[in-house]
Parts: sequence; C-alpha cells; structure tokens
Amino acid sequence: MSVTPSAPFYKRVSPGGWAAVAWGAGIVFTALLRMSVPGQEGPDVLPGFVILRWDGLAMLTVATLLTLRGSALLARRPTAALNHLLVASVIASTPLGVTAIPFAQYLAVDVALYAIAAARPRPEAWRALLLAVGLLVVYVVVRLLSGWSAGTTSALAVALTALVAWLLGRSEGQAREYAARSRAQATEQAVTAERLRIAREMHDTVAHSIGIVALQAGAARRVIATQPEAARQALTEIETASRETLAGLRRMVGALRTADTEAPSGTRCPSPSEAPSEARSEAGPDAAGSTTAVTGLRGLPEMPGLAALDRLAELTGNAGVRVAVRRVGAPGPLPPDIDLSAFRIVQESVTNVVRHSGADSCTVTVDHRDADSLSVTVEDHGPGTGHARVSAGPGSGYGLTGMRERVAVLHGEFSAGPRPGGGFRVTARIPLPTGATTR
Repeated sequence: MSVTPSAPFYKRVSPGGWAAVAWGAGIVFTALLRMSVPGQEGPDVLPGFVILRWDGLAMLTVATLLTLRGSALLARRPTAALNHLLVASVIASTPLGVTAIPFAQYLAVDVALYAIAAARPRPEAWRALLLAVGLLVVYVVVRLLSGWSAGTTSALAVALTALVAWLLGRSEGQAREYAARSRAQATEQAVTAERLRIAREMHDTVAHSIGIVALQAGAARRVIATQPEAARQALTEIETASRETLAGLRRMVGALRTADTEAPSGTRCPSPSEAPSEARSEAGPDAAGSTTAVTGLRGLPEMPGLAALDRLAELTGNAGVRVAVRRVGAPGPLPPDIDLSAFRIVQESVTNVVRHSGADSCTVTVDHRDADSLSVTVEDHGPGTGHARVSAGPGSGYGLTGMRERVAVLHGEFSAGPRPGGGFRVTARIPLPTGATTR
C-alpha cells in the first residue's frame, strides 16, 4: 500500500510532454486563425498559398517531427532539445506567409525555456534565453536585409513572452534551490543537536563511572590490609568500569571524527548557539524532552536502558498507545552507551507512533540472539502517511535523522520506512564490542 499520495496529473507529465502539448495547441490555434469559426464573418488571418500545397504540409510535418524529437531530448539534453524546437518554429513559420515567427509557433520553445531555467545551472539557462531571443532577432534582420517586410513589433511581443517564461522558470529554480539548502541546513543542525545530546549523555555516563571508580578505590584503600579479597574485588570493579568508559568514549569520538573527515569541504556544522529551536526541540537536552513532552514519559530513570522498556510501555499506554515489548533471545550484558542509545531509539520511535501514525498500538522487538550485535525494531499498523517523516525522501524527518546519527556513532545500521502491509517500521542494528559487559 502506497503511503504517499499520487502527484497531480500536471506534475506527472514531463516538461518534454508539455512541450509537445504546447506545439499541438499552437498548430490548432494557427489553423483556427485561418478558418471561419462561429461568430465571425471570416478568418482572422488569410492562409498563405504555400500552406495549402504539398510542400507547405511537408514543412509542417518536418517541424512536428523535429518538435517531438526535441521534446524527447528535453530531460536529457536540454540544449539540443531547444535547438530542435527553435529550428521547428522557423520551418513551421515559413509556409504561413507571416512577417515574424508567430506566438503559437513559439509555445513549445517557451515551455522548454521554463524547464531549462527551472532545472539547469544558471549559465546554461542564460544561454537558452539568448538562443531563443537571438533567433527572433535574426529572423527579423534576415527579412529586412532581403527587402521583405518584417513584423518587428510581433517579434518583440513573442520575445517578451519568452522572457516571461524564462523568468518564471528561474523563480521556480531559485525556490527549489532555497528549499534544498534549507533542508540540508536543517538536517545538519539536527545532526549537530543529536551529537550534542549524545555527548551530554556520554558525559553523564562518564561521571557515573568515575563516581563508581572513586567509591571502589576508597573502599579498596580502607580494606586492602585487612581484607585483601574485598580489595581485589573492588579493583576488579574499577578496571571494568574504566574499560567500559574508555571503550564508549573511543567509539563516540572515533565516529564523530570520521563523520567530520567525510563531511564535504566548505561545509560547516553550526554551533549549538546557531541551532534553531526546531532542531534543538527534536534532540535537545530537556526536550530529550521532545519524547518526554509528547507522551508524558516522566518517571523514567535519569540514564535509562533497555531494562526500562516496560516502564516506557506503561507510560506510553497512559498516553493512549499500547506498546507490546518482545524480547527475543537471552538478554546479555550491554555497555552503558549502547544500552542507553538502544533505549533512546525505541523512545523516539514510540513517540513518532504517538505523534504521527494514528495507531493505537505498536510492537517493540529487542533481539539478543546475535552475540555480535543488538537489534531493535519498532513497528505499527497506523494509517498515517509515513508518520510525517518521509515527506522529502527516506529518513528525511529530523527525528529519524537523530536516530540515524546515534546509530552511526556506534557503527551500526539503521533503516526506517513504510511496512509492506501498511504502517511504519524502524530498525536499528548495533554491533557489540567483544567482551561487552553491563554497567
């Protein structure tokens, strides 16, 4: 079942298709001008004698074939397509007995100018405009030099319509560029905000571990002479906590350094003070926060892990969405950063179900069967169209961006998208370090 509405008909037709339609409309309009239609005593324009002969019809046929060829090339080779359409307009104007290329024969060119100005780089767009206007000028100049009459004002009117079509296309192109830059900037800010949140949580984890180290070191110092076994146990706890904390810091710092190295040159991640309130609300500290505020998840531990999923399900149920928690395999010990990140992924996913899905239930699956990785899956059967999270492509929502970044920090795999039978599914697979132990 598709989760995105079909585009309107006019958006499903390609620019080349519209150019062909415009050419056909121009041909019909040209014929109507040279016919006696109801309400008129006679035709607006007397048909030239050439158009009634075989050679005039042959010219119109050749012009139509060139136009169809140019329309087919418009998406792949826009400059070549425009050249075809320009030549076709000249050929089609010849048997009409006119003093300038008529507006009707330039409709397809106007469509091509709009498409090129909207989608192609600025230099190419300017060249297209110069070609279209230049042809009109050359047509008039050639007639003047040949001693024939020339429709200068008619050519000027056609040039103005071409300019208007080009300006509309440039406006559309600039709007697209601005929207793309805005999306990219918002995504960068969401990633930065999520990194700050991860760093804050890592800071809390490190502070907790250092507190344990300090307590155990103090205990070992007091009993080392009288209770060597107890001192040995305390030192073992100190070693375990230290190794865990160091491993977590290495994972996070290494991933962030890799991400910074792979960032395109010339780009800069915004500082926390530059992040807009929208991005901070997606992944900020107290809007850690965004999840808590929506579902009323007060009462969770300050540093929750997967052990708090049942409490999360209970509190989410109070918000009107039932959460079924399934644990597959025997739960094993997890490093604190992985345990916390897995919980945050589930928490954000459940929040998205409450916000966007329209579902009254969802399922959380925690898979411990693989000794080398941890997998979590959140899925629902809600009617919401992509949970407002895939409006601009896979993973485009800022909540998804935050989850994707959190998984990337841990060198894991993340996927999110519509389920085949309807609803939405979020899956994260996080590799476990060798010899992972619980806190």
